[in-house]
Amino acid sequence: MFNFGKMLNYCTFCWEKTVKFSIIFYLLQNINLMPRSKSSNRWLQEHFDDIYVKKAQAEGYRSRAVYKLKEIDEKENLLKPGMTVVDLGAAPGGWTQYVAEKLQGRGTIVALDILAMDAIADVLFIQGDFREDEVLQKLINLVPERGLDLLLSDMAPNMSGTAAVDVPRAMYLAELAFDFGSKMLKPGGMLLMKIFHGVGFDELVKLARMQFDRVVIRKPLASRSRSRETYLLAKGYNL
Repeated sequence: MFNFGKMLNYCTFCWEKTVKFSIIFYLLQNINLMPRSKSSNRWLQEHFDDIYVKKAQAEGYRSRAVYKLKEIDEKENLLKPGMTVVDLGAAPGGWTQYVAEKLQGRGTIVALDILAMDAIADVLFIQGDFREDEVLQKLINLVPERGLDLLLSDMAPNMSGTAAVDVPRAMYLAELAFDFGSKMLKPGGMLLMKIFHGVGFDELVKLARMQFDRVVIRKPLASRSRSRETYLLAKGYNL
């Protein structure tokens, strides 16, 4: 049951992949104007040495995160032409690009993000805060109830670095995505969403197992080892 009316005082959420690209752009533009700490130097060096960053640039994808979805899809056969897919936390659009490629112009793709995203062919995009009723209603209007084949969510909050703060915020977004899927997925539908280990993790996995035939937790190779993120994959929606 939806609980979007409660607007908790969480940070305005955004998506890690977009924030990182924005930071890189800013630093490159100001490289000679500001001193850089050892930690920022290490982060930039790690980023530019990252095999998935280089691969995304070479293959024309907007973010390295695409390889998380690609790995899971290749193992689980999630995507095929004719499907209706919603992508939450879509910007800058790596996952959405991959979905569009797989659907080959046949099907419906709706992407949503609080940040702007450059257009992708055959994709309907909503810019707005998923927690807001007005934005949610726009999304619902584009996807018939019980008409959704696959719900994707790579949403995450701004990370403070403090697990006691970050994990509850992340779980709140995961719960909102799960509630949306419970309302909109068709029988047999699928859910793939980012979920962080910590308080609320076991309870959400347990709830998923009550509503889906098969539930597994994936940690794609492209997900950095130090990150607490994993992905909950649920197949065979049965309510």
